[in-house]
Amino acid sequence: MTIAEAYAACREIAKREAKNFYYSFRVLPQYKSDAMCAVYAFMRRADDIADDESMPIEQRRNVMAQWVGQWRQSRAGAPTEDPVFVALNDAQKRFLIPDQLLEELVQGTTMDLEQQPPHAGQVQTYATFEELYRYCYLVASVVGLVCIRIFGYSDPRAERLAEETGVAFQLTNILRDVKEDAERSRIYLPLDMLREHGLSVESVNALVAGARLSVEARAMLTDLAARAERYYQSADQLLPLIDADSRAALWVLVEIYHRLLGRIRSANGDVFSRRISVSTGEKLWILGRGAAMSFANRGRR
Repeated sequence: MTIAEAYAACREIAKREAKNFYYSFRVLPQYKSDAMCAVYAFMRRADDIADDESMPIEQRRNVMAQWVGQWRQSRAGAPTEDPVFVALNDAQKRFLIPDQLLEELVQGTTMDLEQQPPHAGQVQTYATFEELYRYCYLVASVVGLVCIRIFGYSDPRAERLAEETGVAFQLTNILRDVKEDAERSRIYLPLDMLREHGLSVESVNALVAGARLSVEARAMLTDLAARAERYYQSADQLLPLIDADSRAALWVLVEIYHRLLGRIRSANGDVFSRRISVSTGEKLWILGRGAAMSFANRGRR
């Protein structure tokens, strides 16, 4: 398998699955877009194994361990025909992406497997916002730290800002997906924030079952959304620190996710009666603006 064929296979995965991410890939230079597709395909494979409910948890753990072992062997130089590994290995070399970041990415993906409730009726939770922040770091901030290596940057402040931008994205996902996650026995709303607003795991499950959204529940969700909003300020500061030919890609991604958070805030936290999203038409409009920005930034750094 050639490297070009491996990247093409990863691009097909990204085009089919990436949704918000793929919009940003399209305004990058080709060689950077290829690398982003490789990273996404690696993430997608890990997520698919972790979320495959056709397998019991123990089997998923075993499949994940086998897959991670194969990836590590390929990194050590073992021959592989897996297009994701071939493309990712090339992207790592080209953009100096350390193994540690990808190891942390896998760690974040496997957290849900490790912490899956062992008995029916139990729920996976996070005790404090600090614990939730660590989860967000592993599943989203690490992705941001990989991305800025592909985008290009020289100011070390970019790393902290990319970490916080990742947290903003993941908190947005958590707010959007409260209902779906709770139905899978996962409540990412931290227990300390629930208690602060007089709520509990049982309160969240009642909302999922159709209970009226109380003043306390709205206040809690609004509080978490406000925290996410503060982290989006880091995205604004990050944008001018990355290479000019990649700024449009970051802008597209931030714009889509930030608008999603805005929709959630406009709904006063009601993420239970319907799934909140940014329409395809609006995403295409954002992509068009990003493409114009990318053209204007060509040749600048």
